[in-house]
Amino acid sequence: MVQIGYTMMTEQAGPRELVDHVVRAEEAGFDFSVTSDHYFPWLRSQGHSPYAWAVLGAAAQATSRIPLMTYVTCPTFRYHPAVVAQKAATVQLLSEGRFRLGLGSGENLNEHVVGGGWPSVDVRHEMFEEAVEIIRALFKGGHVNHRGTHFDVESARLWDLPEEAPPIGIAVSGERSCELAGRLGDLVIATEPKAGLLEAFDRHGGEGKPRVGQLPVCYDPDRDTAIKRAHSQFRWFGSGWKVNSELPHPDSFEAATQFVTPDDVADSIPCGDDPDAFVEAVRPYAEAGFTEIALVQIGGDSQPAYLDWSEKTLLPALRDAFG
Repeated sequence: MVQIGYTMMTEQAGPRELVDHVVRAEEAGFDFSVTSDHYFPWLRSQGHSPYAWAVLGAAAQATSRIPLMTYVTCPTFRYHPAVVAQKAATVQLLSEGRFRLGLGSGENLNEHVVGGGWPSVDVRHEMFEEAVEIIRALFKGGHVNHRGTHFDVESARLWDLPEEAPPIGIAVSGERSCELAGRLGDLVIATEPKAGLLEAFDRHGGEGKPRVGQLPVCYDPDRDTAIKRAHSQFRWFGSGWKVNSELPHPDSFEAATQFVTPDDVADSIPCGDDPDAFVEAVRPYAEAGFTEIALVQIGGDSQPAYLDWSEKTLLPALRDAFG
C-alpha cells in the first residue's frame, strides 16, 4: 500500500497561501504532507521562499490530521543542529505528534547566505553526521555538551520535549548518504525512483524503515498550459542532485537550464489532466519500493484547482492503482 502526499513548495507560494493549501490537502484526503526549506527559489519565475518553520507552526495549528515533514532541512549551515532540534521538538508538540524531521546535507543555493564557503561533499557528510548525533542527543533530554570537529554545543537542553521525538528522515543520492541514512535515520528520503538507493539503504540498516519519494506533476485542463508552466518553473529538476546541490543562485539555475525545452520537461513530468499519466509517473516509485510518495503540483496559483481535481479524480485513481 502506497501513501500519497502533498508538497507545500515554499518556492512557489507565500506563507499564508501555503497554509491554506495544506488545509485543503487535508480535506481532499492526502495521506501526509512535506515542506521544502529554502532561502532561495531555484528559478526567479517561482518567486517565493518564506521561512518554512513559521509555515509549519501555522500549519500545525490549522490542520488536525495530516502529518507534516521537512523535505528537507539542512542542519549544518544556516541552522545550528542544536537549533534544529529545538524547532523540531516544538513543531512536534504543536502538531501533537504529526511531525517528522527530514534532513539533508544541503544545497549551496540556500546555505551560502551565511558565508563560510561551500565545502566538498565529503566534508558536508562529516558535518551532517555530527549534526544528526547532536540532534538525537538533545531529543533524549538532559544537558548536552559537545566538542566536535565541526560543531560545539555548550550545556544545551530542550525544555519542551514531546513524549515521542520526531522521527528523523535522511535524504539520499548515493552510497555514502545511503550508509548514513541506514545507520542514523528512521526513514529514507529520495527524489529519484532508483531501487538501488533503497537497496543500499537496506544494506546499511534501513530494512523495514519507511521510504519517502517525491515527484513533480503539473495539472491543468489545458495540457499546453501545464507544459509551459512546468518549463517555466521546474526545468531545473532533471539536472540531478550532484549538479543542483552545487549551484549558488537562481541565475545559475537559469544558465544551467537554458537549453532545456518544453518537450524535455513534458517527457519527464506528467502534464495536463489525464489521471493515467500521473499514475504511470508514480508507478516507478511504487515498483522501486517507496512506501510514501509526495506529489509536487507546479505553480502556486494552480493549487486550488489541483486540489479539487485530486480529491475527485487523482487520489481515487492512485488508490485504485497502488492500494
